[in-house]
Amino acid sequence: MDNGLFNSVYNPDVLSCIANLSNDEVFTPPEIANKMLDLLPQELFENPDTTFLDPACKSGVFLREIAKRLIKGLEPKIPNLEKRLAHIFTKQLFGISITELTSLLSRRSVYCSKYPSSQFSVYQFPEKQSQGNIIFQRIKHTWENGRCKYCGASKSEYDREEVFETHAYQFIHIKNAEDIFKMKFDVIIGNPPYQLSDGGNGASAKPIYHLFVSQAMKLNPTYLSMIIPARWYAGGKGLDDFRDMMLKSSHIKHLVDYNNSADCFPGVSVAGGICYFLWEKGYNGSCKVINFKNNEFSEPDNRQLSEYPTFVRDNEYIKIIRKIQKLNEPTMDKEVFSRNIFTLPSNERGHKTKSSGDYKLLSSDGYSFIKKEAFTDRENILNKYKVIITYAMSGGNKPGADGKYQIISSLESLPPQSVCTETYLVLGAFDNEVESKNMVAYVKTKFFRFLLLQALSSIHITKSVFQFVPKQDLKNEWSDELLYKKYELTPEEIICIESVIRDIE
Repeated sequence: MDNGLFNSVYNPDVLSCIANLSNDEVFTPPEIANKMLDLLPQELFENPDTTFLDPACKSGVFLREIAKRLIKGLEPKIPNLEKRLAHIFTKQLFGISITELTSLLSRRSVYCSKYPSSQFSVYQFPEKQSQGNIIFQRIKHTWENGRCKYCGASKSEYDREEVFETHAYQFIHIKNAEDIFKMKFDVIIGNPPYQLSDGGNGASAKPIYHLFVSQAMKLNPTYLSMIIPARWYAGGKGLDDFRDMMLKSSHIKHLVDYNNSADCFPGVSVAGGICYFLWEKGYNGSCKVINFKNNEFSEPDNRQLSEYPTFVRDNEYIKIIRKIQKLNEPTMDKEVFSRNIFTLPSNERGHKTKSSGDYKLLSSDGYSFIKKEAFTDRENILNKYKVIITYAMSGGNKPGADGKYQIISSLESLPPQSVCTETYLVLGAFDNEVESKNMVAYVKTKFFRFLLLQALSSIHITKSVFQFVPKQDLKNEWSDELLYKKYELTPEEIICIESVIRDIE
């Protein structure tokens, strides 16, 4: 047998085709898998004792690419190809598939046969190891109060008949993952499932990728590398503890960031982008951050991930933020009101005909009228001018065809005696119309929206994402030109802002 059997899989590469499919369980393109493997010390692939685990096998791409490197790297130590393959597949490569279908696909990719004990397998496992070292076991959720105690899945959504996939992933549905193979691993690498429907309204879903990262860390590998959604940068929806753990970790040696998920997974849209990282047990220092944008990788920047409560993903942008913060001004996150300030749900529509004592109501359907007893005014802003924006980000936290963001999809000033539903976020309340109009002008600037973007990792604009936006004296009407001058931004920094933020419509 020769290496041609493995090399032939590349032309054409079926895994590249599969990687274009859109799903919450996104397949990894071979190119990206190899970039992740390139971050590891390459001598690992020359050591016959190195063990590798993919705890979320889908296409088998990671194990396949590792196998190709080991076949070459171990040649000096195990010259005989048959013995080399036997050693690699029985002693070094291990995987846990996320479904029965992906287990077959992964075995076909790695062993060249979905039946590893068959004569067509690159290495023929004994009959008792019919799955080889890429295993799948159908696991049941453990229900407590209507939720799985391991992954938080909703019983109403995932308590299914045997013929349906339960998405109870083996790696995160066990107290001690070491019991699965009863061994330690030097390298854990993979692309875990990203989310599960949480039984909420519409397309509501809860993240689960962080559970795979945390479980992998409990196994105490020497190296851990995973590719996951980047929305953990800002936390939220079960990710706050995970964000704090990641940002405070001194073991993350590399972080590669894709602001646009389509640059990483062609044809797949993941709000907030994608990242992959290398965690090294023996490393204690700053992280080398690299951005991919405009079809190229940026120069790496060594920095502490915990510099701010929210991770600022772009190496160029963080320099602008540092310059602005030299003035030590208060920030807008202290001014913006909490969501649903008037306790009016987004589906509230009021009534169209005004009666005595009614107040104006703004909902996603436009203006109507509402009785005072139907809402609360807990911040006493009913009689003030209120500047509002929609709670959902324009474009769904994805750049437009021009590569730029608008961020704000609706912006206006509500007059006194008016309220809004939770569709909107109140940025400020003012006693006079002049300050209200000047606030609108400030929000329209590219400067304001650029700083807002730096803390956004999902489609929701919350109070906390204004943490980088400085408060201004609203007796003045602000423009980008005045703000650029105030903060002494260079022409290069101005181009940086204007290359990512478009004029507001």
